[in-house]
Amino acid sequence: MAGEAQRVIETFWRIQDGGDYRQLVDLFAEDARLEDPIWGVFEGREAIAGFMSRMVEEMGGRNIRFTADEIQGDAHVAWARWTMHSPQGTRGGVGIYRVEDGKLTYYRDYLDPPAKAD
Repeated sequence: MAGEAQRVIETFWRIQDGGDYRQLVDLFAEDARLEDPIWGVFEGREAIAGFMSRMVEEMGGRNIRFTADEIQGDAHVAWARWTMHSPQGTRGGVGIYRVEDGKLTYYRDYLDPPAKAD
């Protein structure tokens, strides 16, 4: 049975599908931590808001979008297996999330290595 964390992350992905990452900021707690394998670590909602604004520009400019392939979670933690779609192809990854009182307190993505060219 899906718990609160899974429901929050399902909402996260519905918003992200729209492409305006700035709308995700309200899902984060004031003292949340976000760790991105490419862009770095962001501490606090204000820093996360800046990162999300940059993501709107970067992902839109590069024609990159993400789709959630599977989301699972309980009351406090969740994970999502996702695919990044770009003009160069696709690449998989996983996000892990911690939720307290309906807000994301921790989020980290792991990105699969690029496919090897034959």
